[in-house]
Amino acid sequence: MVFQIRKNERKIFEVISKAAAELGYPTYVVGGYVRDRLLARPSKDLDIVCVGSGIELAKKVGNALHPRSRVTVYKRFGTAALKHRDLEIEFVGARKESYRSDSRKPTVESGTLSDDQNRRDFTINALAISLSEHDYGTIIDPFNGLEDLEAKRIVTPLEPGKTFSDDPLRMMRGVRFAAQLGFKVDRLTLIGMRDHAHRLKIISWERIATEMNKLLLSPKPSVGLKLMSDTKLMDYVLPELTALKGVESRNGRKHKDNFLHTLQVVDQLAEKSNDLWLRWAALLHDIGKARTKRWENGTGWTFHAHDAVGANMVPKIFRRLRLPNDKLKYVQKIVALHQRPISLTQEEISDSALRRILFDAGDDIDDLMTLCESDITSKNPNKVTRYLQNYGALRARMTELEEKDQLRNWQPPITGEYIMETFGIKPSREVGKIKEAVREAILDGDIPNEFEAARAKMIETAAALELFPVT
Repeated sequence: MVFQIRKNERKIFEVISKAAAELGYPTYVVGGYVRDRLLARPSKDLDIVCVGSGIELAKKVGNALHPRSRVTVYKRFGTAALKHRDLEIEFVGARKESYRSDSRKPTVESGTLSDDQNRRDFTINALAISLSEHDYGTIIDPFNGLEDLEAKRIVTPLEPGKTFSDDPLRMMRGVRFAAQLGFKVDRLTLIGMRDHAHRLKIISWERIATEMNKLLLSPKPSVGLKLMSDTKLMDYVLPELTALKGVESRNGRKHKDNFLHTLQVVDQLAEKSNDLWLRWAALLHDIGKARTKRWENGTGWTFHAHDAVGANMVPKIFRRLRLPNDKLKYVQKIVALHQRPISLTQEEISDSALRRILFDAGDDIDDLMTLCESDITSKNPNKVTRYLQNYGALRARMTELEEKDQLRNWQPPITGEYIMETFGIKPSREVGKIKEAVREAILDGDIPNEFEAARAKMIETAAALELFPVT
C-alpha cells in the first residue's frame, strides 16, 4: 500500500512542519486524508492535530502561506480552518472526550495524540502521519488500521459499545463508509451497531440527513442501506422503508420483497445518474406500497395508487430529516409520476396521453424516464430487453411530439388574469373551470397550442357558464 501525495500537498506539509517546530508542537495529519491517500482516493480535506493550540498553529501557517490565507477561528470548539487553493485545512489541538449518556455534546480536555486517536470512529480513520521534524512521515497506527485497510474492513478502535454510545452518528458513518469504500463491517462492530441503534435518537436530524446524502451518493448505496436495515438503524431513520420488507404468500401467490426491490432500483439508478435528489426519488418511489397492499381474489396482490399515496408521504419524510424544501416538489413529483410511463408502454399511445405526461413532468421528464428504466428488476433478461425497448420507443415518441407541440414547461396561452379581465369577474371557480377547459382542449389535441384558438375556446366555455366578454 503506497501513500500517494501531490506536490502542492507536500509543500503544505513542509509549511505546517516548520510552523509546528517553531511553536514546539508535535503535529500530525490524521483521519480521512490519510485513509484516502493510502487508498489512492482524491481528498481535499486535511485534518491537522497538534499537541498544543490548534488555533495558534493555524494562524502561523496562514501567515506563512503564499498567498497568505485567512484563518477562521471557532473558539467554542478550539479549532481553526483555512483554505489554500483547493485544500480545506482544519487545525485542532489533541484532545480527549467524555460523554453523558443522554447527550451528544462531550466534555473536552486537552490530551495527547493517543487520546485523539482513541476518540476516532474507526481504525481506518485513526491513522496519523507525523509532520514533526524528528520523525517526519512516520505512520502512527495504534489500532492496526493499515491491516484493516488492506482487508477492506470497518472496525471500531475501542469496544464498539463505547465508540457508538459516545457518538451514535458513528454508526451512520460506518454504514456510509461501507457503501463508499466497498468495505465490510466487522462482525462485532455490526453487533455493536445493532445494540446501540436506539442511541441515534439523540442525534440531530440534520446530521443524520448529511450522512444519508453521502450514502446515497456512494457508488453502490444498497450496501449501506442494507446495513441500516440489518442493524435497525433504518427503523429509526426511515421506518417507511422498513415497512416494505418481507414477502407474503397466499394461495400459492406471493409478491416480491419491495424493500430489496427498492435497493436494486437505487443501485441501478446510481449507475445512470449522480443526481442526489433523483436518487432520493428512487429510494422513496415505492414507499406507498406498504399502505396500499391488498389481496384481490382472482387477481392476487395489488398496490393500487401506491404512487399517489407514496407522493403524499414524501413531505413528512422531508420535514423529519430537515431536507431542503426546494427539492421536495421535485422528489414528490417523480414519485407521483413514476407509474405513468410504464402504463403508456402497455397500450396504444395517444398523442393526448403523451402531451399530459410531458406537461406534468416538464423539464423533469428525462429524470422520470431514467427512474422508470432503473425500476426494471426482472431476472428474465428477455423481459428486461423488451421493457427497455418499450421505454426507448416511448422516449422517441415524446421527443417527436415535444418538438412539434413544445409542451415542456408549457403554460396555456390564456391566463387567469386575462379571463378575469375579459369577463369582468373576480377570482372564482368559474375562472378555474375556463382555464381547465382550455388546457384540456390543447392537451387532447382538440385545438392547437395558439392564442386565438385558446381564446375562442375560452369564449365558448364561458358562454356555457353564462359569462360574456365585457372588453
